[in-house]
Amino acid sequence: MSVVPAEVLPGAARTDGSRTGHGADTEDGARATAALGPRARLWPALAAVYRAQLSRARVARIPLLFVATFQSIGIMVLMRGVVDGGGEARAVVAGSSVLVVAFVALNLLAQYFGQLRASGGLDHYATLPVPPAAVVLGAAAAYASFTVPGTLVTAVVGSVLFQLPLTHLWILVAVIPLAGAALAGLGAALGLLAPRPELATLLGQLGMSAALLLGVLPPDRLPTFVQWARDLMPSTYGVEALGLTFGPDPDWGLVLLDLAVCAGVGVASLAVATWAYRRAAVR
Repeated sequence: MSVVPAEVLPGAARTDGSRTGHGADTEDGARATAALGPRARLWPALAAVYRAQLSRARVARIPLLFVATFQSIGIMVLMRGVVDGGGEARAVVAGSSVLVVAFVALNLLAQYFGQLRASGGLDHYATLPVPPAAVVLGAAAAYASFTVPGTLVTAVVGSVLFQLPLTHLWILVAVIPLAGAALAGLGAALGLLAPRPELATLLGQLGMSAALLLGVLPPDRLPTFVQWARDLMPSTYGVEALGLTFGPDPDWGLVLLDLAVCAGVGVASLAVATWAYRRAAVR
């Protein structure tokens, strides 16, 4: 009875560690298929992450959105007894409206990414063929989307309360996404860079408090060094753009300049958040 050499058997191992026959062809084909598989593109991946985050957070975040809206309206009611009108009233209404964005996009997103990192949820996203930028942008866009009704209600209530015109509230179409992007990028970066979820929650709360103090209070009543700190807050430029439109004759050049600065800060903060995501995902 003849003995067939092992190296000619299908799928058998050679002495040099390689394989021959049908088994080797199957493995090589699988490797080739995996290597040639298309990578997920940014925009389809972003849309998928956005839909997933939106459906997941809808039930849990809507009550918090009501809290953010009532909080901003309550601040305007309290300030009504201190501020009579004019530029100070415009600053209060604009700052309270953008505060809704800060509560959700900065505070809640910092908590979300902090908990995601602590629970190992980043490992799940790391196994998906999704670009890191799509994860950050998709989550940021989903959280910012929850701010739209609350910001609009706050702006309308504030305008009626302080007798400001409603004519140019359409500027919220630009203010909400630009301020939301800037604050969401900051919130995501804080949550991803914080070593513990408790610290991420603390940083998110401090960021929202800064948006409250630096955005809602009239800048003319703030000390000089606080006004300098106000210029470093991403939401400030959205507040300024919205506040300018409440005037009798808005300076649209300044409005566009503030929106452009807000957009630039948003791009920078989202880039930092993407870098923080890559840094946290590899650990």
